[in-house]
Order: sequence, then structure tokens, then C-alpha cells
Amino acid sequence: MNETNTQNKPNNPQKPFKPKFNFYWIYLAIALFFIASYFLNDNSQMSREVPISKFQNVLADNCTKKITIDKTAGSIEAEVDTACAATLFDKKIDYKGQKTVRIKANFGSIAEMEKQLADLRTRGIYTGEVTYKEGRNYLSFILWNIVPFLFIIGLFFFLNRRMGGAGGGIFSVGKSKAQLFDKKNGIKITFKDVAGLEGAKEEVQEIVSFLKNPKKYTELGGKIPKGALLVGPPGTGKTLLAKAVAGEAEVPFFSLAGSDFVEMFVGVGASRVRDLFQRAKASAPCIIFIDEIDAVGRARGRNPNMNVNDERENTLNQLLTEMDGFGTNSGIIILAATNRADILDKALLRAGRFDRQIHVDLPDVHERKEIFEVHLRPLKLDQDLDKDFLARQTPGFSGADIANVCNEAALIAARKNRSSVGKQDFLDAVDRIIGGLEKKNKIMTLEEKRSIAYHEAGHATISWLVEHGNPLVKVTIVPRGMALGAAWYLPEERQLTTREHILDEVCSLLGGRAAEKVFFDAASTGALNDLERATKQVYAMVAFYGMSDNLPNVSYYDSSGQYEYSFTKPYSETTSQNIDKEVKTLMNEQFERAVSILTEHAEQVKQIAEILIEREVLFADDVKAILGERPWKSRSEEILGQETEE
Repeated sequence: MNETNTQNKPNNPQKPFKPKFNFYWIYLAIALFFIASYFLNDNSQMSREVPISKFQNVLADNCTKKITIDKTAGSIEAEVDTACAATLFDKKIDYKGQKTVRIKANFGSIAEMEKQLADLRTRGIYTGEVTYKEGRNYLSFILWNIVPFLFIIGLFFFLNRRMGGAGGGIFSVGKSKAQLFDKKNGIKITFKDVAGLEGAKEEVQEIVSFLKNPKKYTELGGKIPKGALLVGPPGTGKTLLAKAVAGEAEVPFFSLAGSDFVEMFVGVGASRVRDLFQRAKASAPCIIFIDEIDAVGRARGRNPNMNVNDERENTLNQLLTEMDGFGTNSGIIILAATNRADILDKALLRAGRFDRQIHVDLPDVHERKEIFEVHLRPLKLDQDLDKDFLARQTPGFSGADIANVCNEAALIAARKNRSSVGKQDFLDAVDRIIGGLEKKNKIMTLEEKRSIAYHEAGHATISWLVEHGNPLVKVTIVPRGMALGAAWYLPEERQLTTREHILDEVCSLLGGRAAEKVFFDAASTGALNDLERATKQVYAMVAFYGMSDNLPNVSYYDSSGQYEYSFTKPYSETTSQNIDKEVKTLMNEQFERAVSILTEHAEQVKQIAEILIEREVLFADDVKAILGERPWKSRSEEILGQETEE
């Protein structure tokens, strides 16, 4: 029976055809409207409107047998033979085979017209029929007087909906654009989907817990924090953490971006802030999340355009008032995210508005491993893939960078027609993200290739020999992006940096220019990026960190950013000259140090450079075979060795 019923039913039942609406239908309706109006008013006969004086000539020449007087319209109409009409008016007109032509005239007084008709009848000039009618052509009246207005009104509402979309059109320009998530349309992301960020998750979970069970805190006299600001570099998971809050909280969650308040119309931003808090108060308890709040929360008074009515500042003022004004916003918690907390207005950051600042930093090696485990789930991996190795090879990577690495590795494996994603695919993905795409077909002369090889050999040698140099991972002279060569290091993850660390790193950066000096007695433009990074570090060491011998324990760093639009420096011209002099001295000392190290190990540098010229790629094991074991082990290498032993 089941088989029979299945066979009787059509395999692919056709759904009824529903044509989709097209904007060109409106143009077609307009064309049909004017065509119908033309034919409805013509009645297949030609008509002509003439002055009342000419109409009297028509009657006097006895060209018509019947006339009609419309008392309502105040007009008189006659059907005239085409031959007579051509004689009276214009012989050149072609009446297209019509036997009669309508002649119409408007008169001012019906009594006057009737008097003239009676006189014509008395003299025997006009003996035809005279009829009267009252009323008007309602169809014509509707078509020409009502339909156009209805069409304009309908077109206005149609365009309004098209322009406004889900937002409600131009009438709702002052309404908030916040997207509401609740039990019906909640987000499925939870705290389990957020890897790492244990400290940030703990603070945010407390907010969710308060909303679920407020008595636990209020019984002891505590109050719920009014706001929490998520601060951290781009890609560290601030928005993802907010989505997890929306997924965990069993309360309405309003989500929008700071730029949603900004509009070209004056007063719209403040109006949207008021509307947002009105909606939130009606849904309390609830959470409001403002992503990239620096779009409206920039510190006031920093705008160089003085005496200008700044719409952004008006929006910020309204936001400050709503967050902690005379009105009560009990049950409303505000979450915000930014990677530029230093430019936010101080009034926005004070206690009572954003009581907490939750720092979402770049993940360490253990957190990177957890993030890799999340993003590796959908990938088909090799069985021998070491996740700890991937975490160690990506220092300084954010969560978004790690997600990009996993995706790039899968694309590279697919490009090479592999059945699974392996270790080399991830290494190639890291190289692709850090250095850019390889340009093996870039044309270089033999001299340029030798210069690049010795340049990179200088970097590798000095970073291997100095105490605080970063451990080398890989050196290549294959062009990537804008760079003609590159070296990958495993930087030490530390919280504090000493003067010796900075000087050793500057010496390593100057190793490329020093190698050009030692082996070619020349300088090339290839050291531009090295010199830029080294100069910035030395200037920071002297002017910000107070690590200079001539300017010790003095910092001119402005964390508040108040000097951004200042016309004067925070130090005198004499101090400026001392800073420049100290920077030059330190740069020259480290350059001479690099030249000394390369001169002492000239033979090893040549071996490294020749291998680079031959193979284009050099790994840490190759450098170790030439230079021997590193004199000092970094903290990263010690941790790596301990984990390997375990």
C-alpha cells in the first residue's frame, strides 16, 4: 500500500507560480493609464474646441442638425459635417475619414445662449434639434482629477518602504537601529564557544548571573554594574564575547554599532539614543551592546574645527545623560567594545557609567591552543598534527588571525590536491599571512640576489648570537609582498622589556645594513623597514621609557592624547636636541656592534648567504649547524624544552 501511494503521488509537485514584484510594473501602469484616458475621452470621433463667436458661424451656416447644451459644464456642443468643418476652419486638416466632427464652445450665460438660438430659429437660420443635459462625465473626472493624486501618494509610500526597508522609512530616521535578540530569535553562541579569555569571561559571566539571580547580590546590599567596557586589540574576541552574553542571558539583548547613531541629519543621533533607552526601559531587565563605541564616544574638545556644531558631540552628550542622568535606568546593563580606549571621553569612562573596563588581550600560548582547537573542528586534519606546535608558531596572533590561519591552511591543502590538512600547510599559511604571497617569478639580477642573501644572513647571525635575540625559525630570500626577503623568529612572550632587550633587538635589525657594509661596502634601500623599526624603538626608549644615560627617568609619553592637537612640544628645544643626539649615539653604537659581530663571524655569514643563494630557504637547524648552539637560551626555548621532555 505504501508503494502504491508513493507511485501515485507526483515526484515533483509544481508549486503555483507567484510572479515577483518588479519596479517596472509601475511604469507599465502609468503608460496604460494615459492610453486608456486618451481612448475613453475620444469616443472614436475627432473633436475641436472653438470660441463662441466661431460657433455662432457654424449655426448660421446651417452646418449642423443637432446641438447639445450641458448646463452643468457650461458648454455647448454640435456635430458638424467634416466638409463643412473644413470649409469653416482649416482645409489642410485631415479628418481621417470621419463623417462628423465635434465642435465645442464654452459660454458664460445659458440665458444669453438660449436668446441667440431663439433669434436664429425665428429667422429660419437654424432649424435643427436642441437638447439639454445635466451632470458630468464622472469617469473622466476621476481619471484626470483623483487618480493622479492617488498614484503620487502610492508612489511616495512605495519609495518610502524601499528606502527605509525594515527600518520603517524616512519617518523613522530618528528611531534606534538596535537589533533585538530574545528567546524567539536568540544567538546560539555561548561561553563554551569562546576559547581563552578566562578573566574576561569570568567578569562577563557575573553580569549574566546577576540578571538571572539578582537576589544573590542585592541581599548583601550590592548593586549591579551599570556598564562594562571591553577593551583590547582588534580581533581578540570582544564582539564574540558580547555574542556569548547574548546567547547565555535570558533577557532581551539590544545590539548595535556606534556608527548607527551617526547620520547626516542634525539631531538624529541624540534622537536614536533616546529611542534606544526607551525601548530598553520597556524591556528591562535587558542588555545593550554598543560595538565600536569610539565612533560616538571620542573625547570632547579634541576637534580642531573650533566653534562648529558637532553632531557627534551632541550624540555623546545625550548618551551620557541617558546612562546616568536624573532618569532611572534600573535593570539596564550597557556593554561596549573598542580598541581605542585612550581616545574616549573621560566622562564616559567614570564610575556610574562604565564601572568596569574588561581588558581582552592577545592570547598567550595556552589560549592560542584552545582557539586552534575551536577553529580546527571543521577541518580534516592529519593524524600527526601537533596543536601545541601551531600555538608556538603563532606568537602575537589574535583569535581572528588564528581563524584566518586555519582557513588559509585548508585552502592551500585543497590547492595542492591533498586529502587532509597537514603541518606544512599551516606553516605555509602563517608565512602567507605574515609576509604575503610568494613572488617567485619576480625578476632579480644576480647582484641583487647576493645582496639580499647577505642582508638576511646578517639578521640571522646577529639574532642567533646576541643574548636577548629572538630564536630564528626560518630565513628566505623569496620575495613576499613588498619585501625582497624575510626572516621568521619566535619572539619571547614577556610582560616587561629591559634596556638590554631593546638594544639587542635594535642590533639585530641593523644586522642587514651592517652586512652590506662589511661584505659590499655599500648601502641599499632594502634596509628601509629595518631602519624605521629600529629608529622608533630607540626614540621610544629615550623619550618614553626614560632609559637614556643623558635623559634618565624622564618620560614625555602622553597616554591621554591631549597633545594630539597641541601647537607646542612637551619639552624645550634644548631637550629636543638632546633626544636627537642620544638617539643618533645609540643607533651608531648598535650599528658598530653589529659590524663587529659580523666581521668576527664573516666565514659563517658567507656560508649562510651561499646556502640562501642556492636553496632560497634556510631553517634554524641549518644555522645551528653553521654557528653552533646558541650561547643563551631564551625563555620560549626553555619552555619548549620542558614541554618536549614531558
